[in-house]
Amino acid sequence: MGGFFGVAAKGDCVADLFYGTDYHSHLGTSRGGMVVRNRDGLKRNIHDISNTPFRTKFEEDLPKYRGPMGLGVISDFEDQPLLIGSRHGTYAIVTVGRVCNLEALAAEALCGNGVHFSEIKGNAFNPTEVVASLINRGETLLDGLRLVQEKVEGSCSTLLLTREGIYASRDRLGRTPVVLGRKKDARAVTMETCALPNLDFEVDRELGPGEIVRVTADGVERLSPPGDRMQICAFLWVYYGYPASSYEGINVEAARNRCGAALARADDVDVDLVAGIPDSGIGHAIGYASESGVPFRRPFVKYTPTWPRSFMPQDQRVRDLIARMKLIPIREHIQGQRLLFCEDSIVRGTQLRDVILRLFDLGAREVHMRPACPPLVFGCRFLNFSRSRSELDLAGRRAIAEREPDPGPRIGRYTDPRSEEYAAMVETIRARLALTTLRYQTLPDMVRAIGLPRERLCTYCWSGESLHEREDRRSECRPAAARAGARSRTGPAAEA
Repeated sequence: MGGFFGVAAKGDCVADLFYGTDYHSHLGTSRGGMVVRNRDGLKRNIHDISNTPFRTKFEEDLPKYRGPMGLGVISDFEDQPLLIGSRHGTYAIVTVGRVCNLEALAAEALCGNGVHFSEIKGNAFNPTEVVASLINRGETLLDGLRLVQEKVEGSCSTLLLTREGIYASRDRLGRTPVVLGRKKDARAVTMETCALPNLDFEVDRELGPGEIVRVTADGVERLSPPGDRMQICAFLWVYYGYPASSYEGINVEAARNRCGAALARADDVDVDLVAGIPDSGIGHAIGYASESGVPFRRPFVKYTPTWPRSFMPQDQRVRDLIARMKLIPIREHIQGQRLLFCEDSIVRGTQLRDVILRLFDLGAREVHMRPACPPLVFGCRFLNFSRSRSELDLAGRRAIAEREPDPGPRIGRYTDPRSEEYAAMVETIRARLALTTLRYQTLPDMVRAIGLPRERLCTYCWSGESLHEREDRRSECRPAAARAGARSRTGPAAEA
Protein backbone atom coordinates (compact mmCIF):
# COMPACT_ATOMS: atom_id res chain seq x y z
CA MET A 1 0.00 0.00 0.00
CA GLY A 2 1.54 3.35 1.02
CA GLY A 3 0.63 6.71 2.48
CA PHE A 4 1.60 10.36 2.15
CA PHE A 5 1.55 13.61 4.13
CA GLY A 6 2.16 17.17 3.01
CA VAL A 7 2.48 20.49 4.87
CA ALA A 8 2.44 24.13 3.76
CA ALA A 9 3.26 26.45 6.69
CA LYS A 10 4.00 30.11 7.34
CA GLY A 11 7.06 29.07 9.32
CA ASP A 12 9.17 25.92 9.24
CA CYS A 13 7.17 22.79 8.44
CA VAL A 14 9.74 20.09 9.19
CA ALA A 15 8.51 18.88 12.60
CA ASP A 16 4.91 18.57 11.40
CA LEU A 17 6.09 16.86 8.22
CA PHE A 18 8.26 14.35 10.07
CA TYR A 19 5.64 13.28 12.61
CA GLY A 20 2.74 13.47 10.16
CA THR A 21 4.52 11.13 7.76
CA ASP A 22 5.43 8.76 10.59
CA TYR A 23 1.72 8.32 11.37
CA HIS A 24 1.46 6.52 8.00
CA SER A 25 4.02 3.84 8.89
CA HIS A 26 1.37 1.11 9.18
CA LEU A 27 0.68 1.49 5.44
CA GLY A 28 4.14 0.61 4.14
CA THR A 29 7.19 -1.42 5.03
CA SER A 30 9.86 -0.84 2.41
CA ARG A 31 10.79 2.78 1.61
CA GLY A 32 10.34 6.13 3.33
CA GLY A 33 11.04 9.57 1.94
CA MET A 34 10.85 13.27 2.77
CA VAL A 35 11.36 16.40 0.67
CA VAL A 36 11.29 20.07 1.72
CA ARG A 37 11.24 23.15 -0.51
CA ASN A 38 12.89 26.40 0.53
CA ARG A 39 14.55 29.36 -1.19
CA ASP A 40 17.53 27.15 -2.08
CA GLY A 41 15.41 24.55 -3.85
CA LEU A 42 14.43 20.99 -2.91
CA LYS A 43 16.08 18.90 -0.19
CA ARG A 44 15.23 15.18 -0.26
CA ASN A 45 16.14 11.93 1.47
CA ILE A 46 14.92 8.36 0.85
CA HIS A 47 15.70 5.50 3.22
CA ASP A 48 15.14 1.75 3.40
CA ILE A 49 12.71 1.18 6.29
CA SER A 50 12.21 -2.57 5.81
CA ASN A 51 13.98 -3.37 9.08
CA THR A 52 13.99 0.02 10.83
CA PRO A 53 11.05 2.33 11.57
CA PHE A 54 10.68 5.54 9.53
CA ARG A 55 11.20 7.73 12.59
CA THR A 56 14.60 6.31 13.55
CA LYS A 57 15.85 6.48 9.97
CA PHE A 58 15.00 10.14 9.50
CA GLU A 59 15.76 11.63 12.94
CA GLU A 60 19.38 12.27 12.02
CA ASP A 61 18.33 14.00 8.80
CA LEU A 62 16.07 16.56 10.48
CA PRO A 63 18.76 19.21 11.23
CA LYS A 64 19.48 19.33 7.49
CA TYR A 65 15.87 20.25 6.66
CA ARG A 66 14.44 23.75 6.75
CA GLY A 67 11.53 25.14 4.79
CA PRO A 68 7.87 26.11 4.76
CA MET A 69 6.58 23.31 2.50
CA GLY A 70 7.27 19.61 2.27
CA LEU A 71 6.05 16.11 1.42
CA GLY A 72 6.58 12.80 3.15
CA VAL A 73 5.75 9.30 1.94
CA ILE A 74 5.79 5.69 3.15
CA SER A 75 5.91 3.10 0.38
CA ASP A 76 5.97 -0.66 0.06
CA PHE A 77 7.79 -0.89 -3.23
CA GLU A 78 9.16 2.15 -5.07
CA ASP A 79 11.50 4.98 -4.12
CA GLN A 80 9.70 8.26 -3.44
CA PRO A 81 9.56 11.30 -3.46
CA LEU A 82 11.03 11.86 -6.93
CA LEU A 83 12.48 15.19 -8.06
CA ILE A 84 11.35 16.06 -11.57
CA GLY A 85 12.78 18.73 -13.85
CA SER A 86 10.26 19.70 -16.50
CA ARG A 87 8.96 22.54 -18.62
CA HIS A 88 6.68 23.27 -15.65
CA GLY A 89 9.73 23.83 -13.48
CA THR A 90 11.24 21.55 -10.86
CA TYR A 91 8.83 19.77 -8.54
CA ALA A 92 8.69 16.80 -6.18
CA ILE A 93 6.07 14.08 -6.57
CA VAL A 94 4.63 11.26 -4.45
CA THR A 95 1.85 8.85 -5.42
CA VAL A 96 -0.30 6.16 -3.79
CA GLY A 97 -2.24 3.58 -5.78
CA ARG A 98 -1.71 0.95 -8.42
CA VAL A 99 -0.94 1.73 -12.05
CA CYS A 100 -2.18 -1.42 -13.76
CA ASN A 101 -1.23 -0.27 -17.28
CA LEU A 102 2.26 0.82 -16.21
CA GLU A 103 4.17 -0.82 -19.06
CA ALA A 104 1.76 0.53 -21.69
CA LEU A 105 2.07 4.07 -20.31
CA ALA A 106 5.85 3.77 -20.15
CA ALA A 107 6.01 2.50 -23.74
CA GLU A 108 3.79 5.37 -24.87
CA ALA A 109 6.05 7.88 -23.12
CA LEU A 110 9.22 6.34 -24.57
CA CYS A 111 7.83 6.92 -28.05
CA GLY A 112 7.91 10.66 -27.26
CA ASN A 113 10.83 12.84 -28.22
CA GLY A 114 13.70 12.59 -25.75
CA VAL A 115 11.72 10.88 -22.97
CA HIS A 116 13.60 8.42 -20.78
CA PHE A 117 13.21 6.78 -17.37
CA SER A 118 15.98 6.58 -14.80
CA GLU A 119 14.19 5.00 -11.79
CA ILE A 120 14.43 1.39 -13.00
CA LYS A 121 14.53 -1.44 -10.46
CA GLY A 122 15.22 -4.76 -12.14
CA ASN A 123 13.10 -4.63 -15.27
CA ALA A 124 10.31 -2.61 -13.66
CA PHE A 125 9.51 1.07 -14.11
CA ASN A 126 8.91 3.25 -11.08
CA PRO A 127 5.15 4.03 -11.22
CA THR A 128 5.69 7.51 -9.75
CA GLU A 129 8.15 8.41 -12.51
CA VAL A 130 5.74 7.17 -15.17
CA VAL A 131 2.98 9.29 -13.60
CA ALA A 132 5.34 12.29 -13.72
CA SER A 133 5.88 11.69 -17.45
CA LEU A 134 2.12 12.01 -17.94
CA ILE A 135 2.01 15.21 -15.91
CA ASN A 136 4.78 16.71 -18.00
CA ARG A 137 2.73 16.19 -21.17
CA GLY A 138 0.07 18.61 -19.95
CA GLU A 139 0.08 22.26 -20.92
CA THR A 140 0.00 23.01 -17.19
CA LEU A 141 0.46 20.96 -14.03
CA LEU A 142 -3.31 20.91 -13.67
CA ASP A 143 -3.73 19.59 -17.21
CA GLY A 144 -1.10 16.96 -16.44
CA LEU A 145 -2.87 15.79 -13.28
CA ARG A 146 -6.11 15.53 -15.21
CA LEU A 147 -4.29 13.45 -17.81
CA VAL A 148 -3.13 11.08 -15.05
CA GLN A 149 -6.72 10.62 -13.92
CA GLU A 150 -7.77 9.93 -17.50
CA LYS A 151 -4.96 7.56 -18.46
CA VAL A 152 -4.16 5.50 -15.35
CA GLU A 153 -5.94 2.16 -15.04
CA GLY A 154 -6.23 1.12 -11.42
CA SER A 155 -5.83 4.10 -9.10
CA CYS A 156 -3.53 7.03 -8.44
CA SER A 157 -3.66 9.79 -5.82
CA THR A 158 -0.86 12.33 -6.18
CA LEU A 159 0.89 15.17 -4.35
CA LEU A 160 3.18 17.65 -6.12
CA LEU A 161 5.47 20.06 -4.27
CA THR A 162 5.96 23.19 -6.38
CA ARG A 163 6.95 26.83 -5.86
CA GLU A 164 3.27 27.76 -5.95
CA GLY A 165 2.21 25.27 -3.27
CA ILE A 166 1.23 21.63 -2.93
CA TYR A 167 -1.00 20.20 -5.64
CA ALA A 168 -3.19 17.40 -4.28
CA SER A 169 -5.12 15.12 -6.63
CA ARG A 170 -7.39 12.33 -5.39
CA ASP A 171 -7.85 9.20 -7.48
CA ARG A 172 -10.57 9.47 -10.12
CA LEU A 173 -12.94 7.19 -8.20
CA GLY A 174 -11.64 8.06 -4.75
CA ARG A 175 -10.32 4.58 -4.00
CA THR A 176 -7.92 6.07 -1.44
CA PRO A 177 -8.75 8.96 0.93
CA VAL A 178 -7.14 12.40 0.69
CA VAL A 179 -7.95 14.73 3.60
CA LEU A 180 -7.17 18.39 4.21
CA GLY A 181 -6.17 19.64 7.67
CA ARG A 182 -5.71 23.14 8.99
CA LYS A 183 -4.42 25.14 11.94
CA LYS A 184 -3.65 28.79 12.49
CA ASP A 185 -0.31 28.89 10.67
CA ALA A 186 -0.36 25.83 8.39
CA ARG A 187 -2.34 23.54 6.12
CA ALA A 188 -1.86 19.79 5.71
CA VAL A 189 -2.91 17.10 3.27
CA THR A 190 -2.96 13.49 4.47
CA MET A 191 -4.33 10.01 3.87
CA GLU A 192 -4.76 9.23 7.56
CA THR A 193 -6.72 11.66 9.74
CA CYS A 194 -4.99 10.13 12.78
CA ALA A 195 -1.92 12.14 11.72
CA LEU A 196 -3.68 15.45 12.44
CA PRO A 197 -4.87 15.89 16.08
CA ASN A 198 -1.55 15.45 17.92
CA LEU A 199 -0.03 18.06 15.60
CA ASP A 200 -2.89 20.46 16.44
CA PHE A 201 -4.47 20.21 13.00
CA GLU A 202 -8.24 19.99 12.61
CA VAL A 203 -9.86 18.11 9.78
CA ASP A 204 -10.97 20.69 7.23
CA ARG A 205 -12.57 18.44 4.63
CA GLU A 206 -11.96 15.48 2.33
CA LEU A 207 -11.26 15.80 -1.34
CA GLY A 208 -13.98 14.29 -3.49
CA PRO A 209 -13.25 11.63 -6.14
CA GLY A 210 -11.03 13.14 -8.83
CA GLU A 211 -10.85 16.53 -7.11
CA ILE A 212 -7.63 18.57 -7.51
CA VAL A 213 -6.61 21.44 -5.22
CA ARG A 214 -3.59 23.64 -4.54
CA VAL A 215 -2.62 23.97 -0.88
CA THR A 216 -0.68 26.91 0.56
CA ALA A 217 -0.20 28.16 4.11
CA ASP A 218 -2.99 30.66 3.49
CA GLY A 219 -5.65 28.23 2.29
CA VAL A 220 -6.86 25.76 -0.32
CA GLU A 221 -7.79 26.59 -3.90
CA ARG A 222 -10.01 24.16 -5.80
CA LEU A 223 -8.62 23.64 -9.31
CA SER A 224 -10.81 20.79 -10.53
CA PRO A 225 -14.19 19.78 -9.03
CA PRO A 226 -14.96 16.31 -7.70
CA GLY A 227 -16.84 13.71 -9.68
CA ASP A 228 -20.12 12.20 -8.52
CA ARG A 229 -19.02 8.55 -8.52
CA MET A 230 -16.90 6.98 -5.78
CA GLN A 231 -15.46 3.53 -5.14
CA ILE A 232 -13.47 3.93 -1.93
CA CYS A 233 -11.81 0.70 -0.78
CA ALA A 234 -13.96 -1.03 1.87
CA PHE A 235 -10.87 -2.81 3.18
CA LEU A 236 -9.78 0.49 4.76
CA TRP A 237 -12.38 -0.02 7.48
CA VAL A 238 -12.01 -3.80 7.68
CA TYR A 239 -8.23 -4.07 7.81
CA TYR A 240 -5.50 -1.63 6.82
CA GLY A 241 -6.89 1.72 7.95
CA TYR A 242 -5.70 2.94 11.34
CA PRO A 243 -8.33 2.66 14.12
CA ALA A 244 -8.10 6.35 15.05
CA SER A 245 -8.65 7.49 11.45
CA SER A 246 -11.89 8.35 9.70
CA TYR A 247 -12.70 8.20 6.00
CA GLU A 248 -15.74 9.89 4.50
CA GLY A 249 -16.53 10.91 8.08
CA ILE A 250 -16.73 7.29 9.32
CA ASN A 251 -14.30 6.20 12.05
CA VAL A 252 -12.45 2.92 11.51
CA GLU A 253 -12.70 1.61 15.08
CA ALA A 254 -16.42 2.37 15.29
CA ALA A 255 -17.01 0.57 11.98
CA ARG A 256 -15.07 -2.45 13.25
CA ASN A 257 -17.13 -2.51 16.44
CA ARG A 258 -20.30 -2.56 14.33
CA CYS A 259 -18.82 -5.30 12.16
CA GLY A 260 -18.19 -7.47 15.22
CA ALA A 261 -21.67 -6.79 16.56
CA ALA A 262 -23.14 -7.97 13.24
CA LEU A 263 -21.10 -11.18 13.48
CA ALA A 264 -22.50 -11.79 16.98
CA ARG A 265 -26.11 -11.22 15.92
CA ALA A 266 -25.74 -13.83 13.19
CA ASP A 267 -24.09 -16.40 15.48
CA ASP A 268 -25.34 -19.06 17.91
CA VAL A 269 -22.11 -20.68 19.09
CA ASP A 270 -21.54 -21.26 22.83
CA VAL A 271 -18.05 -20.09 23.91
CA ASP A 272 -16.21 -18.97 27.05
CA LEU A 273 -14.47 -15.87 25.73
CA VAL A 274 -14.07 -13.65 22.67
CA ALA A 275 -10.70 -12.44 21.42
CA GLY A 276 -9.25 -10.64 18.45
CA ILE A 277 -6.24 -11.70 16.45
CA PRO A 278 -3.89 -8.83 17.33
CA ASP A 279 -4.11 -6.10 16.30
CA SER A 280 -6.58 -5.56 13.46
CA GLY A 281 -9.06 -8.14 14.81
CA ILE A 282 -9.43 -6.47 18.21
CA GLY A 283 -11.95 -3.81 17.23
CA HIS A 284 -14.17 -6.45 15.65
CA ALA A 285 -13.86 -8.68 18.74
CA ILE A 286 -14.83 -5.84 21.10
CA GLY A 287 -17.98 -5.33 19.05
CA TYR A 288 -18.75 -9.06 19.11
CA ALA A 289 -18.22 -9.31 22.87
CA SER A 290 -20.35 -6.23 23.60
CA GLU A 291 -23.22 -7.51 21.48
CA SER A 292 -23.09 -11.14 22.68
CA GLY A 293 -22.31 -10.58 26.35
CA VAL A 294 -19.40 -13.04 26.19
CA PRO A 295 -16.28 -11.73 28.00
CA PHE A 296 -13.51 -10.17 25.90
CA ARG A 297 -10.03 -11.51 26.75
CA ARG A 298 -6.53 -11.54 25.22
CA PRO A 299 -5.17 -15.10 24.85
CA PHE A 300 -2.31 -13.58 22.82
CA VAL A 301 -0.52 -10.27 23.22
CA LYS A 302 1.52 -8.73 20.46
CA TYR A 303 5.16 -7.81 21.00
CA THR A 304 5.78 -4.89 18.64
CA PRO A 305 8.85 -2.93 19.83
CA THR A 306 11.31 -4.75 17.56
CA TRP A 307 9.29 -6.76 15.06
CA PRO A 308 8.15 -5.21 11.74
CA ARG A 309 4.83 -6.01 10.09
CA SER A 310 4.63 -9.59 8.87
CA PHE A 311 2.16 -9.60 5.99
CA MET A 312 4.30 -7.93 3.33
CA PRO A 313 7.57 -9.92 2.97
CA GLN A 314 7.45 -12.07 -0.15
CA ASP A 315 9.24 -14.99 1.52
CA GLN A 316 6.52 -17.01 3.26
CA ARG A 317 9.01 -18.43 5.75
CA VAL A 318 9.96 -14.91 6.85
CA ARG A 319 6.30 -13.92 7.20
CA ASP A 320 5.58 -17.00 9.30
CA LEU A 321 8.61 -16.50 11.54
CA ILE A 322 7.81 -12.85 12.23
CA ALA A 323 4.15 -13.63 12.89
CA ARG A 324 5.05 -16.35 15.40
CA MET A 325 7.64 -14.30 17.25
CA LYS A 326 5.31 -11.33 17.67
CA LEU A 327 2.41 -13.24 19.30
CA ILE A 328 3.05 -14.27 22.90
CA PRO A 329 0.40 -16.63 24.40
CA ILE A 330 -1.26 -16.21 27.81
CA ARG A 331 -1.92 -19.79 28.92
CA GLU A 332 -4.41 -18.81 31.62
CA HIS A 333 -6.82 -17.55 28.94
CA ILE A 334 -6.31 -20.58 26.70
CA GLN A 335 -6.14 -23.82 28.67
CA GLY A 336 -9.51 -25.57 28.87
CA GLN A 337 -11.31 -22.69 27.16
CA ARG A 338 -13.71 -22.52 24.22
CA LEU A 339 -12.27 -19.58 22.29
CA LEU A 340 -13.87 -17.46 19.61
CA PHE A 341 -11.54 -15.23 17.61
CA CYS A 342 -12.52 -12.34 15.39
CA GLU A 343 -10.11 -11.64 12.56
CA ASP A 344 -10.17 -8.82 10.03
CA SER A 345 -9.89 -11.29 7.14
CA ILE A 346 -8.33 -14.56 6.08
CA VAL A 347 -5.99 -13.78 3.20
CA ARG A 348 -3.54 -16.64 2.76
CA GLY A 349 -4.28 -18.40 6.05
CA THR A 350 -0.78 -19.79 6.48
CA GLN A 351 0.07 -17.81 9.61
CA LEU A 352 -3.41 -18.29 11.03
CA ARG A 353 -3.13 -22.07 10.91
CA ASP A 354 0.04 -21.90 13.01
CA VAL A 355 -1.73 -19.70 15.57
CA ILE A 356 -4.67 -22.11 15.81
CA LEU A 357 -2.46 -25.17 16.23
CA ARG A 358 -0.53 -23.37 18.97
CA LEU A 359 -3.83 -22.70 20.78
CA PHE A 360 -4.74 -26.39 20.75
CA ASP A 361 -1.20 -27.31 21.87
CA LEU A 362 -1.68 -24.93 24.81
CA GLY A 363 -4.87 -26.73 25.87
CA ALA A 364 -7.73 -24.90 24.13
CA ARG A 365 -10.89 -27.04 23.99
CA GLU A 366 -12.35 -25.35 20.90
CA VAL A 367 -11.24 -22.58 18.53
CA HIS A 368 -13.88 -20.77 16.48
CA MET A 369 -13.09 -18.10 13.88
CA ARG A 370 -15.30 -15.21 12.71
CA PRO A 371 -13.68 -13.11 9.94
CA ALA A 372 -15.12 -9.60 9.67
CA CYS A 373 -15.49 -9.75 5.89
CA PRO A 374 -16.56 -12.39 3.34
CA PRO A 375 -14.04 -14.84 1.84
CA LEU A 376 -11.45 -13.14 -0.36
CA VAL A 377 -11.83 -14.75 -3.76
CA PHE A 378 -10.45 -12.11 -6.14
CA GLY A 379 -7.09 -10.37 -5.99
CA CYS A 380 -7.30 -6.58 -5.71
CA ARG A 381 -6.76 -4.94 -9.09
CA PHE A 382 -6.92 -1.34 -7.89
CA LEU A 383 -4.58 -0.96 -4.89
CA ASN A 384 -1.25 -2.39 -3.75
CA PHE A 385 -2.25 -3.40 -0.21
CA SER A 386 -0.62 -6.75 -0.98
CA ARG A 387 1.34 -8.09 -3.90
CA SER A 388 0.51 -11.76 -4.17
CA ARG A 389 2.01 -13.50 -7.14
CA SER A 390 -1.20 -15.37 -7.84
CA GLU A 391 -4.85 -15.37 -6.83
CA LEU A 392 -4.20 -18.96 -5.73
CA ASP A 393 -2.35 -17.42 -2.76
CA LEU A 394 -5.79 -16.49 -1.43
CA ALA A 395 -7.27 -19.11 0.89
CA GLY A 396 -10.68 -18.82 -0.77
CA ARG A 397 -9.39 -19.18 -4.33
CA ARG A 398 -7.17 -22.08 -3.33
CA ALA A 399 -10.14 -23.88 -1.76
CA ILE A 400 -12.12 -23.34 -4.98
CA ALA A 401 -9.25 -24.72 -7.07
CA GLU A 402 -9.30 -27.95 -5.06
CA ARG A 403 -12.89 -28.50 -6.19
CA GLU A 404 -12.72 -26.91 -9.63
CA PRO A 405 -9.32 -26.03 -11.09
CA ASP A 406 -11.02 -23.79 -13.65
CA PRO A 407 -14.45 -22.72 -12.38
CA GLY A 408 -14.96 -20.16 -15.17
CA PRO A 409 -18.39 -18.55 -15.01
CA ARG A 410 -19.32 -20.75 -12.05
CA ILE A 411 -16.99 -18.81 -9.76
CA GLY A 412 -19.89 -16.54 -8.88
CA ARG A 413 -21.50 -19.44 -7.04
CA TYR A 414 -18.65 -19.35 -4.52
CA THR A 415 -19.49 -15.77 -3.49
CA ASP A 416 -23.14 -16.61 -2.67
CA PRO A 417 -23.48 -17.68 1.01
CA ARG A 418 -26.68 -19.58 0.13
CA SER A 419 -25.00 -21.92 -2.36
CA GLU A 420 -23.58 -25.39 -1.87
CA GLU A 421 -20.36 -24.25 -3.52
CA TYR A 422 -19.87 -21.49 -0.93
CA ALA A 423 -20.46 -23.95 1.93
CA ALA A 424 -17.96 -26.40 0.45
CA MET A 425 -15.33 -23.67 0.04
CA VAL A 426 -15.73 -22.54 3.66
CA GLU A 427 -15.58 -26.12 4.91
CA THR A 428 -12.32 -26.67 2.98
CA ILE A 429 -10.79 -23.57 4.59
CA ARG A 430 -12.05 -24.60 8.05
CA ALA A 431 -10.52 -28.05 7.75
CA ARG A 432 -7.21 -26.69 6.49
CA LEU A 433 -7.00 -24.27 9.43
CA ALA A 434 -8.06 -26.96 11.96
CA LEU A 435 -10.86 -24.75 13.32
CA THR A 436 -13.83 -25.99 15.29
CA THR A 437 -16.15 -23.72 13.29
CA LEU A 438 -15.65 -20.99 10.68
CA ARG A 439 -18.31 -18.45 9.72
CA TYR A 440 -17.66 -15.39 7.61
CA GLN A 441 -19.31 -11.98 7.67
CA THR A 442 -21.81 -11.44 4.87
CA LEU A 443 -21.23 -8.66 2.36
CA PRO A 444 -24.51 -6.83 3.18
CA ASP A 445 -23.72 -6.88 6.92
CA MET A 446 -20.19 -5.60 6.28
CA VAL A 447 -21.47 -2.77 4.08
CA ARG A 448 -24.06 -1.79 6.71
CA ALA A 449 -21.36 -1.77 9.40
CA ILE A 450 -19.23 0.62 7.36
CA GLY A 451 -22.21 2.87 6.79
CA LEU A 452 -21.74 4.05 3.20
CA PRO A 453 -24.08 3.18 0.34
CA ARG A 454 -23.01 -0.01 -1.43
CA GLU A 455 -22.49 1.84 -4.72
CA ARG A 456 -19.88 4.12 -3.13
CA LEU A 457 -17.69 1.25 -1.89
CA CYS A 458 -15.32 -1.01 -3.82
CA THR A 459 -15.92 -4.63 -2.77
CA TYR A 460 -14.29 -6.25 -5.80
CA CYS A 461 -12.05 -8.65 -3.84
CA TRP A 462 -15.15 -10.31 -2.35
CA SER A 463 -17.68 -10.08 -5.18
CA GLY A 464 -15.53 -9.95 -8.33
CA GLU A 465 -17.57 -6.95 -9.48
CA SER A 466 -16.89 -3.29 -9.99
CA LEU A 467 -19.91 -1.03 -10.15
CA HIS A 468 -18.12 1.38 -12.49
CA GLU A 469 -16.61 -1.05 -14.97
CA ARG A 470 -16.35 1.48 -17.74
CA GLU A 471 -14.52 3.85 -15.41
CA ASP A 472 -12.11 1.04 -14.56
CA ARG A 473 -10.80 1.07 -18.12
CA ARG A 474 -10.84 -2.69 -18.76
CA SER A 475 -8.17 -3.03 -16.09
CA GLU A 476 -5.35 -5.26 -17.22
CA CYS A 477 -4.60 -6.26 -13.63
CA ARG A 478 -7.76 -8.36 -13.55
CA PRO A 479 -7.20 -12.09 -14.12
CA ALA A 480 -9.05 -13.79 -16.95
CA ALA A 481 -10.97 -16.01 -14.53
CA ALA A 482 -12.20 -12.97 -12.64
CA ARG A 483 -13.30 -11.29 -15.87
CA ALA A 484 -15.27 -14.38 -16.81
CA GLY A 485 -16.79 -14.56 -13.34
CA ALA A 486 -17.81 -10.90 -13.39
CA ARG A 487 -19.48 -11.27 -16.79
CA SER A 488 -21.48 -14.23 -15.52
CA ARG A 489 -22.79 -12.60 -12.34
CA THR A 490 -26.59 -12.51 -12.14
CA GLY A 491 -29.26 -12.60 -9.45
CA PRO A 492 -29.35 -11.49 -5.83
CA ALA A 493 -25.79 -12.65 -5.04
CA ALA A 494 -24.47 -10.28 -7.69
CA GLU A 495 -26.39 -7.38 -6.21
CA ALA A 496 -25.18 -7.90 -2.62
